[in-house]
Amino acid sequence: MSLILEVKDLHVRYGKVEAVLGVNLKVEAGKIVTVIGPNGAGKSTMLNAVMGALPVTGSSSGSVRYLDHDMTGIPVEGRVARGMCLVPEKRELFATMSVEDNLQLGAFRRKRAGERNYLDQMEVVYGLFPRLKERAKQEAGTLSGGERQMLAVGRALMAKPKLLMLDEPSLGLAPLIVKEIFHIISNLRQTGVATLLIEQNARAALQVADYGYVIETGDMAMEGEASDLASNPKVIETYLGLAKKAA
Repeated sequence: MSLILEVKDLHVRYGKVEAVLGVNLKVEAGKIVTVIGPNGAGKSTMLNAVMGALPVTGSSSGSVRYLDHDMTGIPVEGRVARGMCLVPEKRELFATMSVEDNLQLGAFRRKRAGERNYLDQMEVVYGLFPRLKERAKQEAGTLSGGERQMLAVGRALMAKPKLLMLDEPSLGLAPLIVKEIFHIISNLRQTGVATLLIEQNARAALQVADYGYVIETGDMAMEGEASDLASNPKVIETYLGLAKKAA
């Protein structure tokens, strides 16, 4: 499999505080890779550094290579133009615009680049999220939490990314909706897009991922095949809440 993303020795600092301490990870084409860990471990900070979207108070060092190109100095817009796409945990939809208009905005970069078929992913998105098609003319602000998450992912897919990064997609959702969202994430393999999934819900993340990393206080504590991590006693006790069953 071809390598889509390779992060080497990534450090992120906010003033005197170092939030990420030499992280290394890889994402291959068509694979789902997850990074799990507790709140405050540095998961979202790492993702923002990869995307070039750190706050002005932050700085990063190390190597971020995407499709074997060094991303140093390339701004967020340049990374998006190359096929990197981040769905932030706050989703950041345009609440007063329709579902359809939000999706079309996801394809704006392609339209501006002169692509004639810039809306060719619309039916792909509606195929993954039939509920969005049913609510195409509905304002995004009136959707349920789960539907808003579907719309955020769908809007990202409209850009036809090669790398999709999801920051806490289950945040604030009811358990049944979480199950549905992760089922959809699993189906993203059908699109061929590589997925980097940042998630606090370790159980759900490891069920859909191919490979996983465990980050603790800014440093990678473990990595391995997702199925191996899911059966690792330390992961079970610390992140899956199944210590008694494991015993």
